[in-house]
Amino acid sequence: MHIHIFGICGTFMGGVAALAKAAGHRVSGGDANIYPPMSTQLKSLGIAVHDGYDADQLEPAPDCVVIGNAMSRGNAAVEAVLDRGIPYTSGPQWLSEHVLKGRHVIAVAGTHGKTTTASMLAWILEEAGHSPGFLIGGVPANFDVTARYGESKYFVVEADEYDTAFFDKRAKFVHYRPDTLILGNLEFDHADIYKDLKAILWQFHQLLRTIPGRGRIILNSADENLKTLLEMGCWSTTESFGIGKSDEDWTARFLDAGERRISVSQRGGATAEGSWQLGGSYNLENALAAIAAAKSAGVSVQQAVAALSRFKGVKRRLERTATVADIAIYDDFAHHPTAIRRTITGLKKRFPGQRIVVALEPRSNTMKLGVHNEALAASLEDASLACVYRPNDFAAAFDDCLASLGDRLHLHSDYDELVADLAAELQPGDQVVFMSNGGFGSARQKLTGALQKTR
Repeated sequence: MHIHIFGICGTFMGGVAALAKAAGHRVSGGDANIYPPMSTQLKSLGIAVHDGYDADQLEPAPDCVVIGNAMSRGNAAVEAVLDRGIPYTSGPQWLSEHVLKGRHVIAVAGTHGKTTTASMLAWILEEAGHSPGFLIGGVPANFDVTARYGESKYFVVEADEYDTAFFDKRAKFVHYRPDTLILGNLEFDHADIYKDLKAILWQFHQLLRTIPGRGRIILNSADENLKTLLEMGCWSTTESFGIGKSDEDWTARFLDAGERRISVSQRGGATAEGSWQLGGSYNLENALAAIAAAKSAGVSVQQAVAALSRFKGVKRRLERTATVADIAIYDDFAHHPTAIRRTITGLKKRFPGQRIVVALEPRSNTMKLGVHNEALAASLEDASLACVYRPNDFAAAFDDCLASLGDRLHLHSDYDELVADLAAELQPGDQVVFMSNGGFGSARQKLTGALQKTR
């Protein structure tokens, strides 16, 4: 079967392309934004990518077109599919029908930490000999690909709450029908498609309706919104997890101030200790959820903790990309105030006494709409210096919301000026984190090059 994918260079749709190729289909696609890492992954798989969304890419007509959620009516390629009667579907629907059917699906849902948790879980299962399939919204360093068909019944999927397609406004995750579900946290986000938190809760409620009674839901007991979600209806076994608590089904704690050693326990079961390469309480929560979910595949706590000692992290999730003149530079995907705050807190604990310098690009649709303005300054409070890129079309309220940071705030509307400012301000020992869910105008790469020339 010839499958053509619109939006193929998106992380999710590129993963669908890789899975379709592994399943033996002929795969091609089109996208208006062709760039690494997905373009590189697709090229290595021998998948041809058409530049743009003109109708010519549909000649000859494919057997099925998989349409990404960035596509809308009025797009030339979409209109051609409809006018010519070419069979079409969404990425989540195709995944459900052609990859997930008949497998033990472990889904990872929540506002934050999905990519890291799913990557940890896939690696734990891999180390346990299960050779799982997976589709993750990032690149796990241990695998170096976003998706794999796998050789066992287990499949790990990052369960995104964003809408499915222009013709299906349900959340992506309602298609996945998981046997095991991780609920890491729940906050208001995606203000471009959801009116308020209640609207998001309703979508998560639909997800819970698909979990079988024999299934397992593993949730963060500290999250009040998840408690509200369960009150809306739950028909499956639940297991709670929490950090530094004794009354949860799964608990974990740090064994040292630098957060380089962890201890994990299951209530009434085993306890295991080990080292790891990450840090931060948010990552310990992610690890605990992954360990609990791996238990559904028969992986012991000891096996899981040992596997995490060899977990290398995820690209663009506090990924250390360079060290120049004792200045560490990181690339991080954080774009929500909660993620920003927790990332900074984790770095302060891991590198006590050293300055945490944040370069932030507010790029998400929710940030652009000003939804996070009130919480943004507080999320940056522990930063020694915050260099924030301010798009020219942002309202004055954005500047006002950050005023409490005082002299620690440096606002810039030009990427090169931001880089020059950072290069002048940085000192040996600084931990510099570029936070964005986009390309940040290549500011991180430019700063690295500038430091290498001058330090």
